[in-house]
Amino acid sequence: MGTNSNTMTNNQKATALALGAVLMWSTVATAFKIALSGMNYYQLLLIATWVSTLVLALFLITKNELVTSFKLSRKQYLLSMLMGALNPFAYYLILLKAYSLLPAYMAQPLNYTWPVVLVFFSAFFLKQKLTWLSVFALIVSFFGVWLISNGNDAIETLSTFWGVLLATSSSLVWSAYWVLNLKDQRSPTQKLFVNFLFGSIYIYLFCLWAGFPAFKFTTSFIAAIYIGIFEMGITFILWMMALQMATRTDKISIYIFLSPFISLIFITTILGEKITIYAFLGFIFIALGILMSKWKEITTFERGKQR
Repeated sequence: MGTNSNTMTNNQKATALALGAVLMWSTVATAFKIALSGMNYYQLLLIATWVSTLVLALFLITKNELVTSFKLSRKQYLLSMLMGALNPFAYYLILLKAYSLLPAYMAQPLNYTWPVVLVFFSAFFLKQKLTWLSVFALIVSFFGVWLISNGNDAIETLSTFWGVLLATSSSLVWSAYWVLNLKDQRSPTQKLFVNFLFGSIYIYLFCLWAGFPAFKFTTSFIAAIYIGIFEMGITFILWMMALQMATRTDKISIYIFLSPFISLIFITTILGEKITIYAFLGFIFIALGILMSKWKEITTFERGKQR
């Protein structure tokens, strides 16, 4: 009786942590636009990356794991240098530039094609089986991308075209990062901290090259700090805790796909963006493609519940 009670309690805690993380991630697209209204994309990334690196460092200090995070082999250091170049450096540079060119209701779902792209990366690099359903899922998702970018003459300027291209291609960078992440057996928080430490160095050097903008304490600056805490820092920690606490990680993992739907609510209510019918339909097709790509996990979870 006690064991079942503890298991139920842990699962309830895991669900609460996961839903809390999803809610926080759902606010990020709105925060991106608020921050970008008063600063450029690489200035935003510099602030957010430094803040998130500090948050991760403080968490590791509370766990007495900060020093051990640096006890790495040469191969692990090289891997972190590469992963830091992918995320946060390249991924967020591309994504934030896309957000600076597009309305949030377009950029957010275009970026969310990564779960489908990841299936193909996993098949190619990790030798995982690729099914016809996965191929069809990719076609469905990219039909959604086409609807968002072409519906109702969405691409009216060259900057919008580049925004669509960047937002969609960010999923390629993220998928490449995630494949490397799956091969890295270090503690999730420790490797993320070292990756972000290298990434913060890269973005600092990029800012030196591009021109270091002046920092002003404005609403945009506060939004950049918020992004560092809740997009890249605390939210990841909550998500990892939820996965570790749950008896079934597949149940928890599915919650992440609530995020884009909740995000649209914040985008319309806070930013006041009006979502076109083509964008909404495109979003539905992307979500359908993601659902199809995750169908095996969902059906496995349902069979587990019936036992």
